[in-house]
Amino acid sequence: MTADARDLARWSETLAAIARTGMAFTENLYERERYEEVLHVAGDIKAASIALESADDALEAAHEIDHFVGEWMESIGEGVPGYVTPKTAVGAIVGNEAGEILLVQRKDSGIWLYPTGWADVGYSPAEVAVKEVSEETGIACAAERLLGVVDGQRMGFSRFGMYMLLFHCTATGGELAPHPLETADVGWFARDELPEATAGAGWWAPMAFAAIDGERSDATFDPVRADVWRV
Repeated sequence: MTADARDLARWSETLAAIARTGMAFTENLYERERYEEVLHVAGDIKAASIALESADDALEAAHEIDHFVGEWMESIGEGVPGYVTPKTAVGAIVGNEAGEILLVQRKDSGIWLYPTGWADVGYSPAEVAVKEVSEETGIACAAERLLGVVDGQRMGFSRFGMYMLLFHCTATGGELAPHPLETADVGWFARDELPEATAGAGWWAPMAFAAIDGERSDATFDPVRADVWRV
């Protein structure tokens, strides 16, 4: 098997997570030194993954290895708080009576996507979904059900470990109002009128519009691979 940039990025983040978690649970100086060596190897792999994606970035990535390691070292906690796990994002597929989907345009990238945001402490995942929709679009909604759980790194839209919990929601009121800092635009779109710069619609649009149409199905998740490291 020939490793591609996505494989290298995954291996890098996994090694870094193991090393950081190990450092969080040990007080042995020798072990900490070994874990720090593993972080530098992970930094080398991460630089290689960036170089594979763009030759123009290869030299810059090589110079950034110490920066990668420094960021990882700064995030090390103690004990359970230091156990490195994937970050959790929550997304909301919101439909209206016309069978349209609610999308937001990110101010930083210009990309269109359903409302999404990082999970907040003190809120349940469904509460985060409803809150993100209100904050990003001005629309009030009710969370109906969980559509699926997605490994963002495996899907290729995240360089680090990240899980996305995707909910189906129904609009209940409000008016379209983009968030002044995060959102460039918001709107309702029919399935055949999605903006050209819509991210990942190939995998989520069929599931999203099926839910909006009232179809019910079990929540989806990534299947277990026969060989986790090689597939």
